[in-house]
Amino acid sequence: MKRCLIIISAALLLFGGQTLFAVGEEQEVPANIRNNTYFLESIRLANLANLAFAEGDYIASTEYSAEAIRFTYLSDEYVLLQLKIRECDDAIAAARRRLDFADSVNASVRFPAEYNRAQTAFGSARNFRAAERWDDAIDAAHQVLLALLSVTESPAAAPPVIAQPPVSPPGPAQLPAQYTVRPWGVSSDCFWNIAGRPWVYNDPHRWRVLYEANRSKLPEPDNPDLMHPGMVLDIPRIGGEVRQGMWNPNTTYPTYR
Repeated sequence: MKRCLIIISAALLLFGGQTLFAVGEEQEVPANIRNNTYFLESIRLANLANLAFAEGDYIASTEYSAEAIRFTYLSDEYVLLQLKIRECDDAIAAARRRLDFADSVNASVRFPAEYNRAQTAFGSARNFRAAERWDDAIDAAHQVLLALLSVTESPAAAPPVIAQPPVSPPGPAQLPAQYTVRPWGVSSDCFWNIAGRPWVYNDPHRWRVLYEANRSKLPEPDNPDLMHPGMVLDIPRIGGEVRQGMWNPNTTYPTYR
């Protein structure tokens, strides 16, 4: 009878909704998990044990009590398994959300190494889940979060850059490349005087350069002193200077150096 009382006392712990291992003290256990079929059966057996004891059927009471305790263990195992499964599914869901965020910020391009590690870890988590390797699945899901830890929002788009036309460095000042001979009474035009003008050669001693370049245009090619107003003289380059166009009396030219 003493043995019967000990077994019944252990079984009666179930009557108040407790389990022998006190599952759920560290975390909240949902009612649908706590009130599982094993737990409900242990309550039923405990009630039968209590009833049999009250009726003096100690053998039946002992048997009911032993079965109630066995179902209590089964309930504990069931609860622990369901909580582990829930933890696993929550970890995989969190990893999936983080991967979705990574896709939204183009992480496969911006963070290719981290993104590939996360995808590999996520595939492992799902495979472990299918194999009911709960702890391995949880660890793999956590590796997804660690791999994507440095993934951030895409930087704000920079304003479009408007291409500016290239700025050419200032080139040498341009000097006239041609000159129209004016009457002697107006400008005293001759090869000597023309060569001495600042925008030609700034040196009358270079008159022969002008003469040789325009000799064929003269009425008498061998006579440099004979030139007619209206003749267009070419002014050849002699020092790498830039020359272009006809001399314009309204334009200020730099001095040839």
